[in-house]
Amino acid sequence: MEMQSNVGGPDKIARIVIGALLTGLAITGVIGAWGWIGILPLATGLLNFCPAYRLLGISTCKLKK
Repeated sequence: MEMQSNVGGPDKIARIVIGALLTGLAITGVIGAWGWIGILPLATGLLNFCPAYRLLGISTCKLKK
């Protein structure tokens, strides 16, 4: 399975911001362990690839496939 970019634009920025915020809050103990779930949107935003989007046939990336 080849990873083709399917996350771009505002979607990418939102994933990185939300992921970093949740992870940061988990590190500082402000929220519980569930905050570590922020690693998922952070990773998908940084890698420009979301496995769920691939399964659903969704792409917010403007790059040609």
